[in-house]
Amino acid sequence: MKTPPFRLHRPTTIDEAVNLAADLVKRKQGFDWVSGGTDLLANYKWHINTQPHVISLASIEELTRHGAHHIGAMVRLHELEHGPTHPLLRKAAGTIASTLIRRSATVGGNLCLDTRCFWFNQTEDWRRSIDWCHKCDCDTGADCRVIPNQNTLCVATYQGDLAPCLMVLDATIHLAGPEGVRSMSIADFYALDGMTRNVLKTGEFVTHVSTPEESNDLDGDYQKLSLRESWDFPEAGVAAAWKRTDTGLSTLRIATTACESIPRIHLESAEAALVDWNGESTTIEVAEAIRREVKPVNNTYFPPAYRRKMLRVLTKRALKGTWM
Repeated sequence: MKTPPFRLHRPTTIDEAVNLAADLVKRKQGFDWVSGGTDLLANYKWHINTQPHVISLASIEELTRHGAHHIGAMVRLHELEHGPTHPLLRKAAGTIASTLIRRSATVGGNLCLDTRCFWFNQTEDWRRSIDWCHKCDCDTGADCRVIPNQNTLCVATYQGDLAPCLMVLDATIHLAGPEGVRSMSIADFYALDGMTRNVLKTGEFVTHVSTPEESNDLDGDYQKLSLRESWDFPEAGVAAAWKRTDTGLSTLRIATTACESIPRIHLESAEAALVDWNGESTTIEVAEAIRREVKPVNNTYFPPAYRRKMLRVLTKRALKGTWM
């Protein structure tokens, strides 16, 4: 399928990109940001929420900076997989899609990945035939197809791999926009709705993420469920990071992805486990707690009950290094 016509803009600095976005907002012209394009351009070919303007971040050299604790938004996933960052991030990056896609896809694009739903990610003709859905209603006020008779909340699923790993490493995400720059914990970046997905304001984009130096002391693992080992989006994912001492664990963080509209860090379950850590038996208890907390809906390939069941399995696998 062909993409609809749009005007492509190629700023070379962050300031130029911000000013361009501000001008388009002022003129009430819709636009999208594009980095690697592996998600956005695929959606455009399906005519999903297209815009007349697209601003590419590919020519902004500052966004490609890549260090041990600084990861630019335009760093390719292939570079992250083989770069100087935490082993947990390198492992997660290596599980995403395929080698070909990882050479184009970017860190910023993965973090801002659009949510997915099998009522939404279809051709325009197919979506028109069912009178649209809440996420792409074309001003018809259509109801959600997953949860009928409501059009106030979109439950499309976020299926990114890097976000939960950055959450357990206590990473900070940095944004730039017409109102200036701001930073926040990456756990606070996501907003529980399949349409808004995150707290980006109009004209804002991600410039980079940073991890604290203390993350060097953390071990971690990432486990995921997908239909195929390559290419497919995760159907469920669990990231864990911990710090071992002679008497047990002093730090434990767990985050999940691909089961709700946003990735989620499970602070209470992890903190409760630290109180009386007892190796493998506690791991089983934590895994069951995570299974109860997460509530997927029926809008991806595997049914919700199976994904919840596999979350328990994935959590135990991800935490295996805490007691072995």
